[in-house]
Amino acid sequence: MPLSRTAFRYYSDVQIEQIFISPEHNFVGHHDQPPGTSPLIQKQRIKCVAGKGLIGDRYFNHREDYKGQITFFSAEVFERLCAHFNIREKPAGVLRRNVIVSGVDLLSLIGCDFEVQGVQFRGTQHCAPCEWMDVAFASGAKEFLKENAGLRAKILSDGELRVGGDAQLRIVKDVAAPVANA
Repeated sequence: MPLSRTAFRYYSDVQIEQIFISPEHNFVGHHDQPPGTSPLIQKQRIKCVAGKGLIGDRYFNHREDYKGQITFFSAEVFERLCAHFNIREKPAGVLRRNVIVSGVDLLSLIGCDFEVQGVQFRGTQHCAPCEWMDVAFASGAKEFLKENAGLRAKILSDGELRVGGDAQLRIVKDVAAPVANA
């Protein structure tokens, strides 16, 4: 469902399907080597810390002003990816994104401050796929996902995300557009 970039618009059909963290990198820094073996941990809830990331995740407190403190991925895109490659046994977590959501066009949130389950985020950029997608999922996955591999975001407020239940996604403001003086 495409989002308009109107401030204070609500979307009640957004749902958090899954949450994943990994305490260490399996792919970053492993060029020409096998991936690492850090476990992928599926969570029912996760604490978000403003300006730092997800507690327990490999990118927590990674560096100041990091654009990928949290990553989101579309459940609908994952379903299309699985159908395209006829793969059903892999979880969405193999793509190394933190929060799998349904009901929202994630790329429409680039340049927006938005809120889910009381936690505020700023959509910063497309979470472009890397060559490891072909290793972790299937050969050709990187190419398939080149235009829709998820959203990187900054965490603007402390809070907790949890799996399940309907969530409202609220566009707080479009930070990419100039704000008119009232």
